[in-house]
Amino acid sequence: MICRLNKSLYGLKQAPRAWYSRFATFLVTLGFTEAKSDTSLFVYRHGDETAYLLLYVDDIVFTASSQHLLQRIITSLQQEFAMKDLGVLHHFLGWSPVLLAFSTTRRQYTLDILEQAGMTDCNPCSTPIDTQAKLSEDAGPPVADPTAYRSLAGALQYLTFTRPDITYAVQQVCLYMHDPREPHLTALKRLLRYLWGTVDYGLLLHRSSSTEFVVYTDADWAGCPDTRRSTSGLVSWSSKHQPVVSRSSAEAEYRAVANGVAEASWLRQLLAEFHSPLAKSSLVYCDNVSAVYLSTNPVQHQRTKHVEIDLHFVRDRVDGDVRVLHVPTTSQFAGIFTKGLPSVTFSEFRSSL
Repeated sequence: MICRLNKSLYGLKQAPRAWYSRFATFLVTLGFTEAKSDTSLFVYRHGDETAYLLLYVDDIVFTASSQHLLQRIITSLQQEFAMKDLGVLHHFLGWSPVLLAFSTTRRQYTLDILEQAGMTDCNPCSTPIDTQAKLSEDAGPPVADPTAYRSLAGALQYLTFTRPDITYAVQQVCLYMHDPREPHLTALKRLLRYLWGTVDYGLLLHRSSSTEFVVYTDADWAGCPDTRRSTSGLVSWSSKHQPVVSRSSAEAEYRAVANGVAEASWLRQLLAEFHSPLAKSSLVYCDNVSAVYLSTNPVQHQRTKHVEIDLHFVRDRVDGDVRVLHVPTTSQFAGIFTKGLPSVTFSEFRSSL
């Protein structure tokens, strides 16, 4: 028997797509266009009037160039859908808009995690991860309660959206959720001790007249003792294993550069759809001279033939929107996402985020 679905229902796999298609189709009739860089973003621009709408499941964040336009579109949406206007935005995915800036703190969420772990009165530490320790898959005996370990590690993953300074440490403890061992639990507790001492920390993004777009990329070559895969980081931000084993530090760094260039290209396109195109080339900083040389040198070498796709991708962007430059390791801020750092260096890089 074959059935035709006339109306989507909660619980069906098709329901989210059906809702999105229905909502997007109506927005198009209002004059919105769907952004190519992010399908959840819709842009309205007619003459001097501009509006942006961001759809997150059934929650909507909406802003417009004038109060009249804002109210007009809200009225149109309320006539078509059963909606509730919650007024001025106060919080969105951990972000709190304040005058001329956006701030992010998840103080209560952090305290809840610490209470869950029974570490609300622990001794704080200055860094989230040991500079010497390299966690391994089969080191030490299994933990007594792996479920509790997974619960805490999963909760910390969400916290990285507003606390980029713990991204690398969280990535490390989450690598071993399938079979956590005592050294992994020790690393997790150290991270919680760091959070206890920095519970009020968060990002503050100020409005700026500068349109300079800067990218820092870094890689910890063969940093994983089990797979020897490298960890790349970019201040967009992310910290994760590269999908392949690199044959040299230059190759690992170059793959990180390719990831950074790809992210920069996407963000440039996103800004263009916000009608704020960047006039200058994006600056991509890397602390490996060989990787910088590869991005501009048109000669193909035997040792780099297997990364040809990344080479061509970066060079195409270098010819237009991107410049890859060398930066000293002491100023490589992306290092906070790829390795454990000494306390002084960590504090300096953290303040630069």
